[in-house]
Amino acid sequence: MPTFRDSRGLAVTAADPTAVEAIDASIAAFLAFRLDTGDRLKPGLAADPACVFANVLRGCYMMLMGNRTLVPRAAKSLAAAEAAAAGATAREQAHVAALAAWVGGDFAGAVRRWEAILPEHPRDVIAMRLANFGHFYFGDAEAMRASFARCLHAWDESVPGYGFMLGAYAFAQEEAGDYAAAERDGRQAVEIHPHDVWATHAVAHVMEMQGRADEGVAWITGLEGNFGDCHNFTNHLWWHRALFHWDRGRHDAALDLYDRQVRTESTDDSLDIANAASLLWRLELAGIPVGERWAELAARAAERIDDHMLVFADAHFAMALAAAGAPGDAARFAASCGTYAGGSETESTVMREAGLDLVAGILAFRAGDYGTATDRLTAARPNLRRIGGSRAQRDVFEQTLALAAMRAGRWPLARALWSERTHAKPWCAWSWGHFADSLSAAGDPIAASGARARAVAIAA
Repeated sequence: MPTFRDSRGLAVTAADPTAVEAIDASIAAFLAFRLDTGDRLKPGLAADPACVFANVLRGCYMMLMGNRTLVPRAAKSLAAAEAAAAGATAREQAHVAALAAWVGGDFAGAVRRWEAILPEHPRDVIAMRLANFGHFYFGDAEAMRASFARCLHAWDESVPGYGFMLGAYAFAQEEAGDYAAAERDGRQAVEIHPHDVWATHAVAHVMEMQGRADEGVAWITGLEGNFGDCHNFTNHLWWHRALFHWDRGRHDAALDLYDRQVRTESTDDSLDIANAASLLWRLELAGIPVGERWAELAARAAERIDDHMLVFADAHFAMALAAAGAPGDAARFAASCGTYAGGSETESTVMREAGLDLVAGILAFRAGDYGTATDRLTAARPNLRRIGGSRAQRDVFEQTLALAAMRAGRWPLARALWSERTHAKPWCAWSWGHFADSLSAAGDPIAASGARARAVAIAA
């Protein structure tokens, strides 16, 4: 079987060069989060149905959707790749093995295989981005940043996709706490590709973590005209804009964005559901009524009760089911999580170590059992990072724990948690207000008065 070189100089085994051209086009779309990512791959598979890497790529796209109903389709692509793998390059065979691990539930094994490809092939942007997808959902920001750094020597402006790689590296740096480098590289990536939604998102994260809400709204608003060809990840950017409004106490604006941009249509995409559920939950934590919006989300979450592709998604399904699920749905979901925790998949371990307590805490909080919610969320907290997602995304669980401790009358714990929050986010009037309440209830009226004055000053 002949081999051809792709746009980054990697050997691709194919019977027809059309397949390699389609792979290049699809990867370019994948890096840009374009709607037509899958469509661009189809001409290559039509020209060479046995092309190993094209089949691997299609299988990976299915797995990235995070929906267990798509795993059989990914397995079909894997079977096609395996049938032709004997004639493929060692790199392509490694990708086949990685996809096989992923389809089989060994997500950690897949990440190890992608990482093993990169020292010899540092321009393999699919191995790079998939490895970092894994590190992200393992909550390992340092691994995410280090993975990119090991490949940087092979990248510069002459390599196709450099700007997108730089934007992804920016996000890894942000999650690792290097905000200055993240903002610098993220802005440079946006200068190279103004439609780079991931780099835009990386800079928005920096602004979120630094309390720069006004800048954050302006940053996203100034670039949103570039994202017309992007897929639903743009909904996550609108979620960030709503979060900036939440930070400033502009809850009506956040709720308006929910209806106009975050959740304009009902989808079963797990990230869409997570965006919507976490925003509604935050608004309700702040005392804002959200009407009947939970019902649609709960119906979608009910379709995913036995899904368990990512514990991060499961935690947000739990929110929706707790808020508006049909009778018995929340209990069925908790039982399903327990069964899954006994399995052998990578995410089964995450469910055992953090997910079960987290889900139980969410359900208890919504049911008004604040003592149980405090106990279970406290138990989940040491391993909360393991569920993945960003620090900004996981913060909703920290907020829930701090409020649960207050409502349970655990005043010393509540005081400690709000003290921690006000030091981490000194710009948040909402946190200072709750800190004042917890200080007062714990018997420190002088400190409570100072905290309340701080909340009023910030809000003004």
